[in-house]
Amino acid sequence: MTSASESKANEAVAYSTISVGNTEKCDGDENTIRGNWGSKLDFMLSCVGYAVGLGNIWRFPYLAYSNGGGAFLLPYIIMLLCAGLPLFFLELSFGQFASLGAISIWKISPVFKGLGWGMTLITAMVCCYYNVIIAYILFYLFASMTSELPWASCGHEWNSDMCSLNGTIMDENGTAVHSNDSVRPSVEFWNNRVLHRSSGIEEPGSVRWDLCLCLLLAWIIVFFCIAKGVKSSGKVVYFTATFPYVVLLILFIRGVTLPGAADGILYFVWPKFELLKDPKVWKDAASQIFYSLGVAWGSLHTLSSYNKFHNNCHRDALVVAFTNCGTSIFAGFVIFSVIGFMAHDANLEIDKVASTGKCIS
Repeated sequence: MTSASESKANEAVAYSTISVGNTEKCDGDENTIRGNWGSKLDFMLSCVGYAVGLGNIWRFPYLAYSNGGGAFLLPYIIMLLCAGLPLFFLELSFGQFASLGAISIWKISPVFKGLGWGMTLITAMVCCYYNVIIAYILFYLFASMTSELPWASCGHEWNSDMCSLNGTIMDENGTAVHSNDSVRPSVEFWNNRVLHRSSGIEEPGSVRWDLCLCLLLAWIIVFFCIAKGVKSSGKVVYFTATFPYVVLLILFIRGVTLPGAADGILYFVWPKFELLKDPKVWKDAASQIFYSLGVAWGSLHTLSSYNKFHNNCHRDALVVAFTNCGTSIFAGFVIFSVIGFMAHDANLEIDKVASTGKCIS
């Protein structure tokens, strides 16, 4: 029986090594044509880096506070166990068995090959707008290399008369008055300095050359990360997949020491069980699981296709999925500790500070 199983496995590996436009041999790997991950940790960190992202830090905290706070964790975990985790495991095992990419893998059923092309096109479009976000991050990184952060105060050329740190502005008579229409300097820095936002779509404005250079740098970084396939990207993730946790930990320690942080965290975790009667809460939990885990994008097929045939992908799916969800919950504490401080500093209710939707992060 053992010999027969090994024979079947070898046949599957032989089938899976069909190469599309690549005949370079990868010495020392089980799959001598496509190659394998350099180590088990390379694959695990790549999956964590793929799954953990903006969906955890940007989207989850808003959905949690708007859908019952701590009570939202109940439908969120149920959707993870009933839908997200099984599909995540299915894609990892499918890609690992076939050792083919998102398009070639559908040789198993050619009628579905359009799914592979659809996954690839959608992923390509997402890569474009994610690189734009990386360009914004690089812009803020370069802008922060000053003694005083340019978005921390008013008085710059891009600030308006409505700019205020505490909601107080000067009226026509030069008297300081409190206004609900005041704008924080960080908002004006984003709208007026970074984007140079126009009055509408009918005024496209000029090209932002500093942002263009940041976008070019983002694409150059991506190129060098994937230039040698999994052999290079598998090493890059040692930094890209772990550094966000270092930043989150630093922000959490800083956030919980700020005045008003406890109120923000309490607002985040306080359960509102009556909202669980609303089908929208369960829909949002399901969409967040799919969005965060990244199933049905083709990327999991591709990542797992570089695994060795007998790799324990079931354990990998459990570890990555629960790490992803744990990161979402931890990010919620980080975000709402800062939101609590912002509400305290501006003397506003927390729901007023967090009223701008998913952009609260």
